[in-house]
Amino acid sequence: MNDAVPDSAGGAFGIAAVERDTGLSKDTLRVWERRYRFPLPARDPSGERVYSRQDVEKLRVLKRLLDQGHRPGKVIGLAMEQLERLADSAAPHAARRAEVARLHGGLDVYLDLIRQHRVEELRRQLSQSLLRIGLARFVSEAVSPLNELVGDAWARGRLEIYEEHLYTESIQVVLRNAISSIPRPGSRPPVVLLTTFPQESHGLGLLMAEAFFALEGCRCVSLGVQTPLLDIVRAAAVQRVDIAALSFSEALNPNQVIDGIVELRSKLPPVTAIWVGGSCSALVRRVPADVLALRSLNDIAPALATWRSTHRST
Repeated sequence: MNDAVPDSAGGAFGIAAVERDTGLSKDTLRVWERRYRFPLPARDPSGERVYSRQDVEKLRVLKRLLDQGHRPGKVIGLAMEQLERLADSAAPHAARRAEVARLHGGLDVYLDLIRQHRVEELRRQLSQSLLRIGLARFVSEAVSPLNELVGDAWARGRLEIYEEHLYTESIQVVLRNAISSIPRPGSRPPVVLLTTFPQESHGLGLLMAEAFFALEGCRCVSLGVQTPLLDIVRAAAVQRVDIAALSFSEALNPNQVIDGIVELRSKLPPVTAIWVGGSCSALVRRVPADVLALRSLNDIAPALATWRSTHRST
């Protein structure tokens, strides 16, 4: 069925759309339906689950609470107002929001443009910012904190799903144009393949990483998002890839992330490095020893310098 089906209540969503936009897997949604009686989706004429806008908004908040360590059985039965108060009371998250707002208060103008649906003006102002400060600073000092502000506004119900998508598409357009203008590298290694696993539909972090790799003179081979593992292996062989770089958002199941990384490591030749990054919690402590976890985009340049220093004779 379609991911989103309009109805008189202001929108209905298929299970694939709910999984993508809340970060909760289809299996989780079905288990909660049986165990906790929430959500209780309607059915379309084909018998497929259809979730209301109210369901999706509550599921967003529940995902935030699960990320903070709450157990589903303790919070699913709470009213929306109680859930929002509980989510907002988490000190680390509140402190982080305050820090981002203090350091990047000028970014509010972009949020206003998103809410006003002024897409062309949004892209124009983003492009002007990029020209003023350069691509690297634009990504790290504008796009990264803006992602946090937009993600927080979306999670708190202050941006609609389609508005978050408008923002993401605008950033991608600006970044792709900037990356395409970078002079092509000569024969200087490494060759970097960029992609995500099949469960990961978020590609903005991948594009931000590509900008940093391209600025460092790498030849980038982007497969986009949701590439099957065996296709990653085949593409790495055909393109003679030196580094496979993968992005993981916080929406993914940490166990699936680690299992996938371990499997990929076993199928790629030892000479092909695997570098991973993103907001997934599993990347902090559980990455295999022979996989490099990048804590931030600014780690890319020194990591490449180290790689090049150890591969001078190859």
